[in-house]
Formats: sequence, structure tokens, C-alpha cells
Amino acid sequence: MSKAEILGNIRRGLQRGEATPAQKAAATRRINAHKATIIPKRSQLDKAGQIQLFRDMASGAAAELIDINAMSDLPAAVANWLNKHDFKSLVSASDDCLNELDWSALGDIKREQRVAQSGDVASLTTSMTGIAETGTLMMYSRPESPTTLNFLPDCHLVLLRESTIVGSYEDAWQMVREQNPDEMPRTVNMITGPSRSADIGQKLQMGAHGPCVLVIFILKDM
Repeated sequence: MSKAEILGNIRRGLQRGEATPAQKAAATRRINAHKATIIPKRSQLDKAGQIQLFRDMASGAAAELIDINAMSDLPAAVANWLNKHDFKSLVSASDDCLNELDWSALGDIKREQRVAQSGDVASLTTSMTGIAETGTLMMYSRPESPTTLNFLPDCHLVLLRESTIVGSYEDAWQMVREQNPDEMPRTVNMITGPSRSADIGQKLQMGAHGPCVLVIFILKDM
């Protein structure tokens, strides 16, 4: 990876050579012994409070929230949203939990599993967690869910399980470390509402750097 190459060049420039097993072990211990920073009080809630705070913050950031009671309800919910907006195609992640579903509810809507391309109108991905303190989704790149799905299409549809919602960013990063104990993901994305910018003429522009619509399907699995 590029980061390893950069750090390797620095080590060679300092004439330190390769790190010894003892040095690597010491670095690992130091990383694992890190202390969490100050946690915002508003995120220090019970699970029900965290879920409600996430809903409030995500809605305030202009995300559309749609509740589903079971995973099997997702295809119909996605189809209803796409039909409402007259979309005839969907590019999707290929997570096992999505592949196990019956997608016949899409009817004549074309569903493809691939990287997103210019011109794609809607994508569907899963998320690792939702962060209550800011209503933020956290997801990371992997073969089943390339990063292009998060940013290229105009509309980003995301599945979020209530059980995965956490209070703070520190809790979310701990989840990343636990789910990827051997190697951190190449890319971790944090998404709060649709893309927007007011840099030009102080006028709010939706979809400036990514999707102009964010739809979160919240699976009530608590």
C-alpha cells in the first residue's frame, strides 16, 4: 500500500532498516493501549437514546429515513422508493445479506452488482454502523462494496441495522478495529446527509461532491 511505501522510504532515509519483530510488537502494544479521547456527553445514552439521537441528527442533516421490520422487507421498500422517483436501474453492493434476499419485488427495475459508473442514478449499500452524536454513517471499502457506490450515483440508498448504532466516533472506530484485526480497511467513509456545499456565492448546493439524496433504510432489529 502507498502508506507502507512512504513510511518505508522514511525509514530508509533515516538509515534505520526494517523494523525488528520486537519493535513491531512494541508498536502494536502502544497502539492497543491507546486511551479514548473525551466522549461528548450527548452521545452517552442508553441504546434507545442513541437510536433516537441518530434519527434526530440524520433527519436534521437532510437524510430520508425509512423503517423496515425485517431484512425480507428491504427489496419491496427499495422498489417502492425507486418507483416513486421513476428510476429504472440500481447498482448494488454484493454483501451476503443482500444476495440472500428475493429481489423480484423490483420488477422491471434493473439491479446490477458492480462498481458505480458515471450516469448511475441510484446505489444500494450496507453500513457498518451509525454514529448517534452526529447522525453519521460509517462504512469501509471492500470487494463486496467498492467506495464508488457511496459517491458517484445521484442517490445513495443505505441499509442500517439499529443494533449497530453507537454513541460516539470513538465507539465506531473501535468497531472498525475489532472487525479488521489484521489490517485496517483501505478506505473508511463517514457520511452525514447528502453532499452539499455553500462555497460558491454562499448558496447551498446539494450534491456538490457526491449524492444529492441519502436514504437510510433502518432495520428495526432491536
